[in-house]
Formats: sequence, C-alpha cells, structure tokens
Amino acid sequence: MNKKTITYWQDGDFWLGYINDYPEYVTQGMSFEELIENLKDIYYDIKNELVPGKRKSLELELI
Repeated sequence: MNKKTITYWQDGDFWLGYINDYPEYVTQGMSFEELIENLKDIYYDIKNELVPGKRKSLELELI
C-alpha cells in the first residue's frame, strides 16, 4: 500500500488540505471524507502526468 503524509485543516464549513509532497495542490471538501477522496484524485492525476505545469525537484550537488 502506498502511503503519503497530508496536511489538513477545517475552515468554516470546508475541509482543506494537500499532500505534503505536493503542497502547491491544495484541495477542499465539504466533509473530511470528501477531502480525502479529492486528495486521492489529485495524487492520481499528478502520478499519471495529467496535471499541466507540474513542478519537479531534484537534489543539485554544488562544488
């Protein structure tokens, strides 16, 4: 099973959150369960290269 750490919070009636590996992709839900489903959808889209302009990172060795 693939696990990812998320950050989430409640703001009024909405639950907001993001996958910690991709903090620029914040989503929301009317319930915590809906938020979790939306985060799973975002993760699927990112992993399948369906998100345009996805930022990538790498470790750069400096001399």
